[in-house]
Amino acid sequence: MRHEPTAASLSRPGGQPVGAPSAANPAANRDVTTALPEAPLPAVQAALAPKTETRAPNRLRPLLRWESALVVALAATVLVGAATSRQFLTSANVFSNVCLLYGELAIMTLPMTLVILAGEIDLSIASTLALSSSLVGYLWQQGWPMPGVIAFVLVTGALLGWVNGALVTRLGLPSLAVTIGTMTLYAGIAEIVLGPAIITNFPSSYTTIGVNPLPGTGQLLSFSAAVFIVLAVLFGVLLHATPFGRSVVAIGFNKEAALFAGIRVKRVKTLLFMLSGLTGALAGILYTFRLSTAESDNGIDLILPVVAVVLLGGVSIFGGKGSLAGVVLAVLVYTSLQSALLLTNFNANGLEIVTGGLLLLSVLVPNAGQLASRARSLAGRRRLGVAAHAQLKDGTP
Repeated sequence: MRHEPTAASLSRPGGQPVGAPSAANPAANRDVTTALPEAPLPAVQAALAPKTETRAPNRLRPLLRWESALVVALAATVLVGAATSRQFLTSANVFSNVCLLYGELAIMTLPMTLVILAGEIDLSIASTLALSSSLVGYLWQQGWPMPGVIAFVLVTGALLGWVNGALVTRLGLPSLAVTIGTMTLYAGIAEIVLGPAIITNFPSSYTTIGVNPLPGTGQLLSFSAAVFIVLAVLFGVLLHATPFGRSVVAIGFNKEAALFAGIRVKRVKTLLFMLSGLTGALAGILYTFRLSTAESDNGIDLILPVVAVVLLGGVSIFGGKGSLAGVVLAVLVYTSLQSALLLTNFNANGLEIVTGGLLLLSVLVPNAGQLASRARSLAGRRRLGVAAHAQLKDGTP
């Protein structure tokens, strides 16, 4: 049974209705509305004021993308290179100092892009290249046919990547520590397989692939550069137009959310490491044919340029952000810059300074906004701490 409130139930203990004037409570004698301020406080006014849009207009956003900055950097590099050397834009320089010299490096940036986008890293890819080169020389010396050598080396590269993936996903170890270990391990195995020997007696039908221009390209593209272009298209489709690629980005952006969304995180990461090992083995085969030489330390020093180019392409080192188009542009910027420096007789040892500088810039510049926000937050916390300490010291509440 529902009870309606009565005047007695709404009265004070003395029988006076609630809200009636009272001598004991003079504040109640005033109208309730007079207790409110006539205008909101400044803080309230600021909170209630309509927020202004601070983002750039839609038509300007494409100009603010990292890829646009890379296009400008590429144009500037080409202009400076052409101004400093007449040979910079010649077909001979483009073929020898760009396509031929950096083809394998460019190929290895493709799987590294996907691995870093997933929030991981593979520092063993250059050692995979070295081990693959050693296996090519060793198996050829043992009388294996070259097609069989190539197939075995590619399978071995995928297996080496699987080892990395298993250690990271099954044992839960950090990829940085794992691939530093396997980087040394694979390089050591390459030393054991080939030792100090240098194998050079490869068939000319394969070695000419590495040094002759690809027919129909106007004496510009090497075979490794053509392989890079084809793989770049395939990797671009895989990353930006397939559910697998979207899963890679989702894992790097938020691993826990990807798990709740039903993405098989362990499987995706293992496949990425296997793809990295397979591509590293392919780069090792091309590297061996280009030099017509199999050595245990072939390409062992390419890991830092590979990581530098990927980060220069706008791929976040924390994962979940980046594009393959940016990495392709970064490859062009890096190779053009190195070619221009070589033509100016720049000290070869100084090229490492350029690589290190690009690596630092590619980490700092894309994350400048996030770093500035963290700095402002930290400064605000320090100011609050100083103010609280001063109040406690003065004895004020």
